[in-house]
Amino acid sequence: MAGAPGSQSHQGSSSPDEEGSSTWGAPAGAQASLPDALRVKVAGLVLLLLLKYRTKQPTTRAEMLAAVSRDDRDRFPVIFRRACEYLQLVFGVDVKEVDPREHSYVLVSILGLSCDGTPSGRDGMPKTSLLVLVLWVILLEDDRAPEEAVWEALGVMGVYAGREHVFYGEPRELLTEVWVQEGYLEYRQVPGSEPARYEFLWGPRAHAETSGVQVLQHILAVNSRQPGVSVSVRRGCEP
Repeated sequence: MAGAPGSQSHQGSSSPDEEGSSTWGAPAGAQASLPDALRVKVAGLVLLLLLKYRTKQPTTRAEMLAAVSRDDRDRFPVIFRRACEYLQLVFGVDVKEVDPREHSYVLVSILGLSCDGTPSGRDGMPKTSLLVLVLWVILLEDDRAPEEAVWEALGVMGVYAGREHVFYGEPRELLTEVWVQEGYLEYRQVPGSEPARYEFLWGPRAHAETSGVQVLQHILAVNSRQPGVSVSVRRGCEP
């Protein structure tokens, strides 16, 4: 968890030049600036929050403090903030406080998107951040992104078609099947192309749940910070 988001599973390896180098992989740099012991605490808190997300359960500040251990309670605000940054950048979820009296928190998808990138009935990590990046590439390509442009952009962060990713799974299936079926993307042949070429467009559900302005603001918020260190998070990330 302390490694770069672009790190590959055992099914595929890549050279240093192929590893993710964009600010989307920023938490790796942010984590590297922390002492090793603190990075372990951040990773443990991220895993706890992801487990709660997958089981659709809230978590309390007391539970998070227990996971961090009493020895690091004084540093809990730093650990919590870094965990929030990692969750937002890598998985596309925000930590939101839902009960100030009980200090209870839940994870919600960024930008109002209701998907987590996992087909119904199948376990997996939330993948909203990857969807946001694809939507952004489509915007940059005048609302119609050639398939090769999308894979080129994802390759910068270590995501390749046909190669299993440690967090995102098999990305081609995700982009061309799962998110198409869910209505977040359209994947179609470019009219008149020979040999056949394909392109991505925003799907109706993406238009209904977010907007180009929101996606742009999110990307700017990520890139306007010192690379690898900070990203804007919801008020809930201030325990």
